[in-house]
Amino acid sequence: MPLYVKDREVGELADRLARLKKTSKTEAVRQALRSELERNTTTESKPPKVDAQTQAYVDKGLNIARAIRARYPAGGQGLPVTKEWIDSLYEDD
Repeated sequence: MPLYVKDREVGELADRLARLKKTSKTEAVRQALRSELERNTTTESKPPKVDAQTQAYVDKGLNIARAIRARYPAGGQGLPVTKEWIDSLYEDD
């Protein structure tokens, strides 16, 4: 299937890349598209890199969240929410 590009800048970029790579425009565009697809596919599947200190904070936060979930599981035996209880939140004592 042919691809026609009617943009002067794109044509100039393709010419420039073809000269740098010492290849045809078609091959330069093919390589550029493959490279860009590879780069995007690779970054989608990998998590972003974080430094050790940031990872330590993330791990600490996850441990806190796990401890809270262990202590207060979903569907637990919490206090019932009633109108009286909600009103008590707004009382001035």
